[in-house]
Amino acid sequence: MIIVCQKCDSRLQVDEAKVPSRPFVIRCPKCQSSVDSGFPSPALEQPAVIGSTSGEHPRFEQPNPAPLFELREDAPEPSPGVSADRLAELFSGLINQPSATNRKLSYARPSWDPRKILVCVPQEYRESVARSLAANGYQVFVADDSRQAVDRMRENLLDIVLLDPRFDPVEQGSVFVTREVNILRPAQRRRLFFVLMSPSLRTMDAHTAFLNNVNAIINVSDLDELPAFIERQVREYNELYKDFNITLGVQAL
Repeated sequence: MIIVCQKCDSRLQVDEAKVPSRPFVIRCPKCQSSVDSGFPSPALEQPAVIGSTSGEHPRFEQPNPAPLFELREDAPEPSPGVSADRLAELFSGLINQPSATNRKLSYARPSWDPRKILVCVPQEYRESVARSLAANGYQVFVADDSRQAVDRMRENLLDIVLLDPRFDPVEQGSVFVTREVNILRPAQRRRLFFVLMSPSLRTMDAHTAFLNNVNAIINVSDLDELPAFIERQVREYNELYKDFNITLGVQAL
């Protein structure tokens, strides 16, 4: 159960098994004010709540997904738009798509469809990580807090999630992001590559990755190699599920 502090807007997680049947009051650990239990916050409840039209409640929050990161040069210049070569590449990819009858034979991800990655890391790493990934062809979404991360994940358009356990510690950001991954159905979970960025765990430690229910681990000391690391790990992941995905008629991540 999630309760929102009316004074500082902190989201407090309460064990539903210990919640009394009548209204109750708790103390906010951030601002120390008293918080009335009221109703659970729709922003971080089950996805079905997001589609509710009960916006009349004063504590209802509209979805606020993590924004798309735009790669820009240090000196701002007018955007030249899409180059002719890029347009030709996109057009070629579109006209060469397989027909519906042959779609099962198509496995490789088309060049015009970049991988979408959600970055949930501490502020000190956000800019460098986002720029590095965007420069290598990824479509990057950068979350400032747990609400943006969860709302973006619920759009179900992501291929990769990069999470640092220190993300949004005040509102338990890593807990909510991990929860969103864990509640995915098996078919959805196979289509999401979950990367844990850690200051203490070893890069490419497969056993520790398994214990943490993630697909891969990268240490912060190896961030310079992040794009190459993700590319290599996703390639291996695609190879693992290649026959399975071809049978289902879905493309590689």
